[in-house]
Amino acid sequence: MLKSAHVLVNLRLLMKSQDPPLEAYIIPSEDAHQNEYISKHDARRAYVSGFDGSAGTAVVTENRALMWTDGRYYQQAEAQMDSNWELMKDGLPTTPSIGKWISGNIPKGSNVGVDPQLLSYRQWKPIQKELNSTECTLLPVEENLVDKIWEDQPEITSNSIMYLEPQFSGATIADKWKIVKNQMLDKNVKALIVTSLDEIAWFLNLRGSDIDFNPVFFSYLIVETENIKLFIDESRLPENFEKLQEENGVNILILPYESIGCSLKTTINSLTEEKIWISPNSSYYLCSLIPKKLRVLEITPIALNKAIKNKTEIEGFVNCHIRDGIALCRYFAWLEDSIKNGNKVDEISGASKLEEFRSKNKHYMGLSFATISSSGPNGSIIHYHPAEETNRPLTLNEIYLCDSGAQYLDGTTDVTRTFHFGDATDFQKEAYTRVLKGQLSFGSTVFPSKVKGQVLDTIARKSLWDVGLDYGHGTGHGIGSFLNVHEGPMGVGTRAMPDDPGLQENMFISNEPGYYQDREFGIRIEDIVQIVPASTTYNFSGRGALTFKTITMCPKQTKMIKLELLNSVETQLLNDYHKTVWETLSPILREEKDEFTLAWLEKETRSI
Repeated sequence: MLKSAHVLVNLRLLMKSQDPPLEAYIIPSEDAHQNEYISKHDARRAYVSGFDGSAGTAVVTENRALMWTDGRYYQQAEAQMDSNWELMKDGLPTTPSIGKWISGNIPKGSNVGVDPQLLSYRQWKPIQKELNSTECTLLPVEENLVDKIWEDQPEITSNSIMYLEPQFSGATIADKWKIVKNQMLDKNVKALIVTSLDEIAWFLNLRGSDIDFNPVFFSYLIVETENIKLFIDESRLPENFEKLQEENGVNILILPYESIGCSLKTTINSLTEEKIWISPNSSYYLCSLIPKKLRVLEITPIALNKAIKNKTEIEGFVNCHIRDGIALCRYFAWLEDSIKNGNKVDEISGASKLEEFRSKNKHYMGLSFATISSSGPNGSIIHYHPAEETNRPLTLNEIYLCDSGAQYLDGTTDVTRTFHFGDATDFQKEAYTRVLKGQLSFGSTVFPSKVKGQVLDTIARKSLWDVGLDYGHGTGHGIGSFLNVHEGPMGVGTRAMPDDPGLQENMFISNEPGYYQDREFGIRIEDIVQIVPASTTYNFSGRGALTFKTITMCPKQTKMIKLELLNSVETQLLNDYHKTVWETLSPILREEKDEFTLAWLEKETRSI
């Protein structure tokens, strides 16, 4: 029997036993806070299907099981799912939406179920509309059906929480509350409902560990003009939390995590002429409790305030990327030497060695995601991470792609470098060079303030597009300050981001074009860049000019470059970057008497 058969049989029996019976059941990948990365307790879609990538939605009907996921995960999903499952390649013009497929493949007038806490309001509405076209109904099924059949489901994570000192946060809770209150008053809002865990952590200067690699904790927050209500198990909070509130100039009311729905209803009943503000990215369950006429359905002001880093956060980002760069250089120098000397290194042992170097850094708190240490064909799996059954040796004969990052008290890092320690093919060199051209062009772009990130995406792809190549992921994502490695509301990609407020000074985003030859190799070059003012002749008629400043400090391999494909401007940009890396990192390596890494850094930053 196929491994998913037993699970599907039990799920379908439950679907039939519902009142009314369900013809289809939707299983999102997210948790009740719509997190991209989730705890083991919430990995329902992975339990049902076997596919454990961070993005995907499963649909189970009486006789079919389908998985929608995007281009980052096509290969992974195909490898992990058994033949009970069909892959729906989301993002391709030929792939129907979930709502459209369901409405065309179940009887007219059928019922479709989903846990209303796991689907955001923004996701719910288009599915509902498409189902209504065939008189089908999207029903909220509040008792999750997967939880009812999941044997040995992991417990809900409930770890202790730490306070982030002002030397790292740069602003008190009262400072942040004041800004938010002013924005609430502008919209005649009595209460702001906050469900996003990184927004809650940032607003309260607290950090947790309920989700691997993400320093967040399960909670809800209601911000009012006179009160702050935190929904959490009080025993998890720092011992001196009352004193911290005094120091921050606030008084926070602690309520049970499970009482968010009841408390929201009480708040609604107390309204006179005011409204309630909630993000459309919050669960349908919570959004639907608020009558439409009383609802301000927009991203929270916290999301934008968090994305624009303050002076302390900016300084921390720069400093932690320097320390991170030292660790990366030590790793890549060690790796090249080990491979050339015939020492055995594989994807797993390489990732472990890199973590060892990082762990010695000041303010290190752990990795920011599972290291993507991938050799040869594994590199073509965009979000691959090594496992015993897929582990490959690192050799002179294959491209090595390493995407990694760390959490520090003063910032979060995310960097990708691609190396070939032997002789790359002509096509591999061309692909690498075209990715590099896109990265250099994007990183040096001057653009008007508040332009949408999607507008800039083509700049990173043009060199690849010129010869008919492309990549199936975004070009840039925001990044948290000792928070989630992927952070909104802005981003750069082919798809429009509905909440993108436009790129603004002191946001930090990634710059990461790539190319992936299916089942052969992968190439990606990724830096974190700070958005800074630019000097132009006409300043966009007063709108203001911005550009990017790269803060990642790690060389990009030059031996893979086809020099004839680089123009003089791109060559100068690369040489200037390597000069900055050398001047920033070499004094530290000299002071620490690390002559081995220093020699490698000098070689890798040499002008071309």
